[in-house]
Amino acid sequence: MFGPLLSAADAVALDSAVIPRYLSHFSSLLLEMMLPYEAAKVANLGCRTGHIDSQVLEKLQNATVVGIDASPAAIEAARARGPASAGAPPSYMLHDGGLPLPLSPGGFTHALSVHPLCPAGERQALLSELRRLLVPGGQVLLALPLRGSFPELSDMGRECALKQDLSSLSTAIDAASAARPTPESMTQEFEALGLIDVEVDVRLIAVSFGSGREFLDDPVARLAVLPELSAQIDVDAAVSEKLLRYIHEAVSKYWSEGAFELTVNVGCASGRCP
Repeated sequence: MFGPLLSAADAVALDSAVIPRYLSHFSSLLLEMMLPYEAAKVANLGCRTGHIDSQVLEKLQNATVVGIDASPAAIEAARARGPASAGAPPSYMLHDGGLPLPLSPGGFTHALSVHPLCPAGERQALLSELRRLLVPGGQVLLALPLRGSFPELSDMGRECALKQDLSSLSTAIDAASAARPTPESMTQEFEALGLIDVEVDVRLIAVSFGSGREFLDDPVARLAVLPELSAQIDVDAAVSEKLLRYIHEAVSKYWSEGAFELTVNVGCASGRCP
């Protein structure tokens, strides 16, 4: 749910490439929607290297931030950032991602998650956990790719299923595409948890690469996009491996010279606890 375990080199690549080129689109939208709260206490689930935490502390004066992640290297990198403001530095906790988290219920004014790598079937559990952590009047914030994201890769997956006669893969890709949330479905999911004042904001972006090979070699693909795609498509490991191999071959072939653009519907949903 919190993403793949990172090596020390992966944590560096996340900070230097994935965050500025990709994840920053999600975190900036979330920060815009974050509501002010006096003496705020923020829980960041799947904090990775803590890239958003310093910005949270700049926006919410006198706030405290608790970040949780399953990757020791990510937590180490987050702690190494040091204090980002005159206030208290963020604190970080290593946890395997299982729910519920070892955090007291009703102890936070904000509970957030940026680009969690969880399939649609686990999103409700994540939302319920975010909701559990809030004080009355607190805010849940969830930023993730919405329906219509990564059509280039989904199309290649369907091509793979057709050429290799993998009916289970074709069914799983269609199911994953349909299960990606829309603004309307996110609103319904938040309201079903009893959250109020629900809002969903969306930005359509294109992340450009000089060629297909450049995309495949970029940490954005390896650490964020392809793991997210694999998390959504419910197939066994052997079929998933065939899919990823096919995507690598097809992207390299079709965009061997021309630029490759990845389409992403960046979404963020916000709701308050009554």
